[in-house]
Amino acid sequence: MSDLPKAGTVLCKLSDLDATGAKGLHLGDKGIFVVRSDQGVFGYVNSCPHVGVPLDMEPDEFISEFGGEIICSTHGARFRIEDGECVSGPCMGDVLEPVAVKVQDEMVVLA
Repeated sequence: MSDLPKAGTVLCKLSDLDATGAKGLHLGDKGIFVVRSDQGVFGYVNSCPHVGVPLDMEPDEFISEFGGEIICSTHGARFRIEDGECVSGPCMGDVLEPVAVKVQDEMVVLA
């Protein structure tokens, strides 16, 4: 994703992920989201690999209530948070496009 802003660009506060575990953002014309799990914070392009629709139906709602997975609100596909791989649904085996992020001084920034 070479058209993203430069590394170190602040995306959100780490605490912004507390309510839903995820936050959708727009960087230029790209929709992305960051998601938090026990393994860390991860970033992905907000696009289902099945048909390219945004994953969230409601703002910042990316995580399933049942298994701590990212879910596509359109098709119900489920993706592992840690690597974006689809583990259930019409795009099984496909992966979400990653966006490199890291936590720095309690902020989520582009890596």
